[in-house]
Amino acid sequence: MSFLKIFKMIDSHSHIYLPEFDEDRDEVVARAKEAGVTKILMPNVDGQSVRAMMDTEAAYPGFCYAMMGLHPTSVKGDYREQLANVEYWLGQNDFLAIGEIGIDLYWDKTWEREQREVFRTQLNWAKKSGKPVVIHVRDAFEAVFQELDKVHDRRLKGVFHSFSGNKAQARRALEYQGFMLGINGIVTFKNSGLDKVLAEIGPERLIVETDAPYLAPVPYRGKRNQPAFLKYTLEKLAAILNMPVEEMEQLTTRNTAQLFGLDL
Repeated sequence: MSFLKIFKMIDSHSHIYLPEFDEDRDEVVARAKEAGVTKILMPNVDGQSVRAMMDTEAAYPGFCYAMMGLHPTSVKGDYREQLANVEYWLGQNDFLAIGEIGIDLYWDKTWEREQREVFRTQLNWAKKSGKPVVIHVRDAFEAVFQELDKVHDRRLKGVFHSFSGNKAQARRALEYQGFMLGINGIVTFKNSGLDKVLAEIGPERLIVETDAPYLAPVPYRGKRNQPAFLKYTLEKLAAILNMPVEEMEQLTTRNTAQLFGLDL
């Protein structure tokens, strides 16, 4: 399937500021542009990632956009200091969104209480600022829904990044008005089951992402992911939902621009 008519893809979630791209970041950006990517949105991880992320935004103005947040797997004993650092940076720059935030109970449940507190705090910051949130969920949908229910109102909007849940979780996530599902290379994996979920819920509230350098789509699964590979996720989505690729591109790009307040 040709991508010659695709001109405006937005990679809504990419970590191209990480060390995995230090040797060839210029080339990675050039390949992304050649593939039709017009913007790359970059979520923060923690205090250690801020400088590299902001340097990357400065190096590619109007193409790379930084967010600010504390990732759940970085929530440890120093979480209050980490949160204070995020709050400081939010006061220094007009970041695109608050992210990457959420709850991750896959690796370790030790800090669940603290993860919930940090998540809830950042959700409240988003409500006050009017910025969208980028939510990371891994083995924690029920916990995330519980915390969202405590604070959600019409001021809150965002995306469930790297969505890989079941049909019931997808429906539940989309009960929150103003929220999208972020779809990446997982949808191309043979046994992900995501194709059946998306076929049922439809395309109206989907956006696409790479999560580079992670989760490269087929045919590059297992290799370093990069924004230029976004087209493979888009192609798979179009096939699942029986839509022309160009139509899927326009829909997901429009959704992303609307959610994050970007010009097309």
